[in-house]
Amino acid sequence: MTKSILIVDDEKNTREGLRNSLDEDYDVYVAADIAGAKAVMETDRIDLLLADLRLGAENGIDLLEWALRQPNAPVCIIMTAYGTVDAAVDAMKRGAYDFVTKPVNIDRLEILIQRALHGSEIEKENVRLREQIDKRYGLESFVGDSPAMEQVLDTIRQVASSRATVLITGESGTGKELAAHAIHRLSPRHRGPFVAVHCAALSPQLLESELFGHERGAFTGAGERRIGRFEMAAGGTLFLDEIGEIDTSTQVKILRVLGERVFERVGGNKPIAADVRLLAATNRDLAKMVAEGNFREDLFFRLNVVQVHLPPLRDRREDIPLLAVHFLREAARENDKPFRELTTDSMKCLLAYDWPGNVRELRAAVEHGVVMAGGPKITLRDLPPGIRAAAGPGTAPRGPLPLNLGETELSLIRRALAECDGNRTLAAEKLGISRRTLHRKLREHPDLACS
Repeated sequence: MTKSILIVDDEKNTREGLRNSLDEDYDVYVAADIAGAKAVMETDRIDLLLADLRLGAENGIDLLEWALRQPNAPVCIIMTAYGTVDAAVDAMKRGAYDFVTKPVNIDRLEILIQRALHGSEIEKENVRLREQIDKRYGLESFVGDSPAMEQVLDTIRQVASSRATVLITGESGTGKELAAHAIHRLSPRHRGPFVAVHCAALSPQLLESELFGHERGAFTGAGERRIGRFEMAAGGTLFLDEIGEIDTSTQVKILRVLGERVFERVGGNKPIAADVRLLAATNRDLAKMVAEGNFREDLFFRLNVVQVHLPPLRDRREDIPLLAVHFLREAARENDKPFRELTTDSMKCLLAYDWPGNVRELRAAVEHGVVMAGGPKITLRDLPPGIRAAAGPGTAPRGPLPLNLGETELSLIRRALAECDGNRTLAAEKLGISRRTLHRKLREHPDLACS
């Protein structure tokens, strides 16, 4: 992608001369003053700002400081006369990458621009990697604005900053592990490790060793000491998924860790401090299991300090259009397919289906449609046969259609603009469409730009 440069100088000859020298390799914008520069940066993404230190009666430092406060700040190079080099050095202390003196040597400037953009790209890549982690495991991983999901997100925000043990409940496929990741990412322990254990996948003996570790010779096959998950999660969060599947003996040991904050490795007798926050999840009714004698009551109370319940998808049908479009774009990108749309009939089918597999099943169904679609849109016949059949004749949704496809698109545009603080270039990238397409949508719906 061609990089963009904004040249800000109150002298027209300087502006146009620099533009002519650089426009073969870059998208070059020009402005004569701070107001003009801000207008450009508020509507277009600028990778590098090249600004004069003196802009008539205005000070280029003011523009520099404003630009560096923006969400996607450009790398900044200051131009200055020989007599104001000290001021240029001060600009570097305030965040400028470097400065050049006037009259500008174009060859030296081009080398400096290349270095500045390369360094900026490396820094932005590091930021993108961190943001990907936050986006994947933070609250942005949850798509939907139904009252049920708003309540879930409010609870996660409130409980994340505490040290309380949290029990996450909900049917399979509702996103319990995503909720655990979000609590960890928003907690004071977010710099520590997040360690997950899927309890149902291990036998009681293996689970005990997995959680607490073991000493050499603790049992047949234990040829060396092993560090358990409680130790691995020190300073961070331990997530026990499917906690309802563990046996009584392991329940007792987890209860002791929660009460005394210490444990021993299997076959060992040295107490080890448990510096972890425990999150647990289950798709079973633990209260019923307690009444039936299949789960310890004291452990249940220790785990259930705060409960986050993730509703099944059938109880938040108004989120299905947003989720479907979100998964559609994900699947199209992952399968290297052009962007596709869902027809009204296919969306009605998704709304009518009961989704026993919840969000996980919806994701799989949409990806199936992306793979099988022969045209630019996912039609009813492209959806999995079981979902078409279960939805019934006519695929009439149960209750009113929450959003038509046009409203879904407008909702996504509003959300993208809000998350990008109104920056249209960033919003278009987030939506996976061109800037020209976004501008057309805004012209067609002028209320979007004001919302």
